[in-house]
Amino acid sequence: MSEQPTDAPRVVLFDLDDTLFAHRAAVEAGILVYAETLGPPYGALEADEVVTIWHDLEEEHYHSYLAGDLDFEGQRRARARDFAERHGVRLNDEEASAWFADYFEHYVAAWSLHDDAIPTFEALERTLPGVRFGLITNGDLAFQRRKVETVGLDARIEHLIASGELGVVKPDAAIFHAACQTFGVRPDQAAYVGDRLRTDAIGAAQAGLTGVWLNRRDAVPSPDDELDAVTAGVHTIHSLAELAPLLSRSMGRNTPF
Repeated sequence: MSEQPTDAPRVVLFDLDDTLFAHRAAVEAGILVYAETLGPPYGALEADEVVTIWHDLEEEHYHSYLAGDLDFEGQRRARARDFAERHGVRLNDEEASAWFADYFEHYVAAWSLHDDAIPTFEALERTLPGVRFGLITNGDLAFQRRKVETVGLDARIEHLIASGELGVVKPDAAIFHAACQTFGVRPDQAAYVGDRLRTDAIGAAQAGLTGVWLNRRDAVPSPDDELDAVTAGVHTIHSLAELAPLLSRSMGRNTPF
């Protein structure tokens, strides 16, 4: 068995949605199937327009939940109500909750991991003997745990840290430090991997962890994000398959973005 580099992370922490868990794909599949079952007037838009509207509403209202402006059910109702209004349908709170619950069944039916998720755990275990795994997620603990258990990640993950339970959201350094404390390691002994540059990688790096941005979609960062990423020593990968080779090498803090 190979020896772990002395400066390699003892703990590798992951974001959940769109890092390990194929959230975006499940959202797209779920809303398209649901819109089709609803029929007119929901079928008036092209599929890409339906997906774009639904994703935009998710971003808007889920961040309102994270900011404390809406509770968890409230952001679901808001998404359903606004989507329906785009199609000329008005929903009250009870109808909006029922609408979202029906959509949610289709979303859950499409839950899966990204193809590179399990091979990445196996590769990390080979290259970093004794490495431990955890999750840090912005969301409701029970809901995120349900995802983890449904796709079988609970067999791999030692601890799940959720903002809904902790009361602090990424990129606040406190949530990354809380995760390190849970594992009993210093921040410089942990790496964190996520698909959002500011929320995940920059936040983690500024908190003292090795921050890794998983840029699956070849997104172009804003000038401010790029500058902060370079300053913080963020690493960029485009597939989880690149993670084990990255972390098994010497992890100098001044590695270029």
